Amino acid sequence: MKYGFLRTAAVSPQLRVADPAYNAARMIEVIGRQAEKGTELLVFPELSLSGYTCCDLFLQKVLTDGCLKALFDVASATVGKRMLVFVGLPLLFGGKLFNCAAALCDGEVKGIVPKTHLPNYAEFYEQRHFSSAPEGIRSVTLAEGVSVPFSRELLFCDAVHPEVSVACEICEDLWVSGAPSVRHARAGAAVIANLSASNEVIGKREYRKTLVAAQSGKNVCAYVYSDAGTGESSSDLVFAGNNLIYENGLLLAEAAPFSGGEAVAEIDVAFLLHERKRMNTVLSEDSANYLSVACPFMGDAEPALRVFSPFPFVPEEESERSERAELILNMQAHALANRLSHTKAKTAVIGISGGLDSTLALLVTIRAFDLLQKDRSGILAYTMPGFGTTGRTKGNSLALMKATGVTSRTVRISDTVLKHFRDIGHDPNDFNSAYENAQARYRTMILMDVANETGGLVIGTGDLSELALGWCTFNGDHMSMYAVNCSVPKTLVRHLVKAEARRLGGRTEKILQDILATEISPELLPPDAEGRIAQKTEDIIGPYELHDFYLYHFVRRGDAPEKVLFLAEKAFSGKYDRDTLKKWLSNFYRRFFAQQFKRNCVPDGVKVGSVSLSPRGDWRMPSDASAALWEEELGRL
Repeated sequence: MKYGFLRTAAVSPQLRVADPAYNAARMIEVIGRQAEKGTELLVFPELSLSGYTCCDLFLQKVLTDGCLKALFDVASATVGKRMLVFVGLPLLFGGKLFNCAAALCDGEVKGIVPKTHLPNYAEFYEQRHFSSAPEGIRSVTLAEGVSVPFSRELLFCDAVHPEVSVACEICEDLWVSGAPSVRHARAGAAVIANLSASNEVIGKREYRKTLVAAQSGKNVCAYVYSDAGTGESSSDLVFAGNNLIYENGLLLAEAAPFSGGEAVAEIDVAFLLHERKRMNTVLSEDSANYLSVACPFMGDAEPALRVFSPFPFVPEEESERSERAELILNMQAHALANRLSHTKAKTAVIGISGGLDSTLALLVTIRAFDLLQKDRSGILAYTMPGFGTTGRTKGNSLALMKATGVTSRTVRISDTVLKHFRDIGHDPNDFNSAYENAQARYRTMILMDVANETGGLVIGTGDLSELALGWCTFNGDHMSMYAVNCSVPKTLVRHLVKAEARRLGGRTEKILQDILATEISPELLPPDAEGRIAQKTEDIIGPYELHDFYLYHFVRRGDAPEKVLFLAEKAFSGKYDRDTLKKWLSNFYRRFFAQQFKRNCVPDGVKVGSVSLSPRGDWRMPSDASAALWEEELGRL
């Protein structure tokens, strides 16, 4: 599938115990339906050709021969289909019986994976019938002229994209401390298939999901778990087809118990491979013991099932949003409190513009002072109206300071900046970057000098989105003594202010709501004739919701321009057309590369999420790096 996605299904068809011909027919029907949907990896349950609960019938040659014949029937159904299929069966090898998974692709049996860990407790007595997987890679003859690899150390790799590899383990293999999937992942398997027969008892579903989530997360892989379904048994055990698909610890799809036994999802294998390169702790020399088997199973269809959030930094569920907001605010506040305590700062000095970023920084600083049980009067909040300041933002600044009980001070900067213009020979009617940046730098100088005068720290207000785009004045708002918002993107800033408004309520909530409704602007150019904001940031650099989306997929997931644009079309369908998305994506790459020099010299600041641009521990990039490759790919689209 295009853009590094793999369409996957775990299906539990209605089976008959000890009737491999019937079971094969049901599987062939499933393969046909899944092929029409573009499924590339299909996993059936453990011992699905025979049924898991055959007990001593497993020792009957009639059953094992019937399963082998049925295996070839199912394999034939994959001819011409770009699909890798795993089915379970008992298989005789070297005079011993093994519980196996067979990998089928394009009409052939590509390999046999025997189960390693055999349960022998409670209702499961597999050691009565089966032997544990032998060491090494062997060859098993399934029919005259048909010999295939027989080993637990097999990687099934796509013929065109060999980096996309699938390995297999069987049921109990997952539940033990030394799961084979750990070795599979270390050998390079990005996807683990598990053919299982896990009976249903109270509480087991939750435990099962915890195991699968943890295994996919700690091994940075996708995990496709196919569970025996309701037709498996009518004796002492009940099976429910609780199929699961996880990606790096995230649940993508689940067939809840007794719901029909089909889970389908599109796995972002490209992301998993990127994450492994970034972490560099999963792969090892273990691959030397593995055999790679080429299987043409990846197609070229675009992903159609997966939903892509336009706001990747903000949780979708309201309950989770509220919980996440409280956590982030506490992280910011505790980090700042620690810095204030460590430096024995007497005051916190902060510039308040009436915009979102400085508002959030003030709210965090208040929390930090409350944690330290310091009087809020030690928060010195400055509003510094200049050429572009409007009555609305100034009024909101003053009202917020009063409502929160901090020390409020006003310093008008226009006259001083005009004198500075005369000193450097700048025409005040020329609204160029010097006109804008002189105001920003003078404001920072005021705050720095006040901090020196009062024994305090200047609290930075700039956010992650501004750092990514370089939308900050070098040595102006770019600089502070501690930056509480530096890893909080603009879309998340808005959410945090909104959450805090609800929590505080009353007059403060009304002020914060008006700040939320105000156009985003640095207010460095004069207002329009009606006194309203004329310099609108998003008209100049593009919508922040797009740039945050681009930032997440570029830095966090390592997506190439073609994939980022495709995902943006899906996420913002009906809101932005392709040309608009492409325009601002091009601007994102241009600004991100050109403005790295600002990020290479930023103050300390708390990291709250998985994306941070601090040069000390997160994003390291030379200031003179070229964006040519990214721009060229985007230009071809």
